[in-house]
Amino acid sequence: MPKIKRFLFTNGALIATICIFIIVYFIGGQLYPAMQKPQVFFNLFINNASLLIVSIGMTLVVLMGGIDLSVGAMIALTSMASAALLQAGLNPVLVMILMLVMGILFGFTQGFIIHFLKVEAFVVTLMGLFFARGMAYVINDSSITIKNEFYKFLALTKIPIPFFEKAYVYIPTLVGIVLLLVLMVITNFTRFGRTVYAIGDDEQSAMLMGLPVGRTKIIVYSISGFCSALAGIVFSISLLSGYGGYAQSMEMDAIASTVIGGTALTGGVGNVFGTLFGVMINGIIVSILQFNGTLTSWWTRIGVGVLTLIFIGIQSFFYKRK
Repeated sequence: MPKIKRFLFTNGALIATICIFIIVYFIGGQLYPAMQKPQVFFNLFINNASLLIVSIGMTLVVLMGGIDLSVGAMIALTSMASAALLQAGLNPVLVMILMLVMGILFGFTQGFIIHFLKVEAFVVTLMGLFFARGMAYVINDSSITIKNEFYKFLALTKIPIPFFEKAYVYIPTLVGIVLLLVLMVITNFTRFGRTVYAIGDDEQSAMLMGLPVGRTKIIVYSISGFCSALAGIVFSISLLSGYGGYAQSMEMDAIASTVIGGTALTGGVGNVFGTLFGVMINGIIVSILQFNGTLTSWWTRIGVGVLTLIFIGIQSFFYKRK
């Protein structure tokens, strides 16, 4: 019994997230029977592929006790830069590599400034948001259509789901799932992951223990930049276009998904797996509104906002009891 109680308090926020997702999905299915179709479930992964990728990177940053407000703007910049380079005739694989390198360097720069210049992460990443969004509009102030055949192939190729007749996902949908599995291994079974948790729990103690705080911070923000660029590539493939106005406020959605997934904004508590359910809860709210057809998309913001507050309260409760 004590072991069960310890497990519940250790993973209480994650269990609450999973339960709420199941309840909301069940209620949606009862209100709108069409939601019970398997394809509707898999559409949650298709429609939220970019959000899942960027939320995974955000989770790592928040676990460390930081924040990254530039992720949405980096998606826009990546989509616009990709579209412009493809329009100029560059090889699509080379374009993807260049975008990922750009994201890593962008995150590396932010992490370097935060750690070595001792500037608050909120300020640095807010400036990063303005810079990336501005650069996207410098490239072009209107949208650019992507006509590359390789991008079209990735965007339109369906992958059938075994055991589910007529259910499918697209190739970009799998990127977030693979990234999720990789980051779960890194955070749970590597020294780097344990260092991230230690910094989030108490940075000063981590330094006194001789852990590489500075290096870890820079790597984490580099990973976040990588995830933002990767999400931007997936975003541009899905829409086959680039535009500086894409992914408005997605950084807020990523933070909300991270918190709803059970990661504490104070750092040191949470996991990447919970973020998946945070993203799915966001997606299921959108699906219910779409099936309803009479409510505006702003109800999604209201629902996510309320759930975020609820989960902050749940985290506080379990943290105090622990």
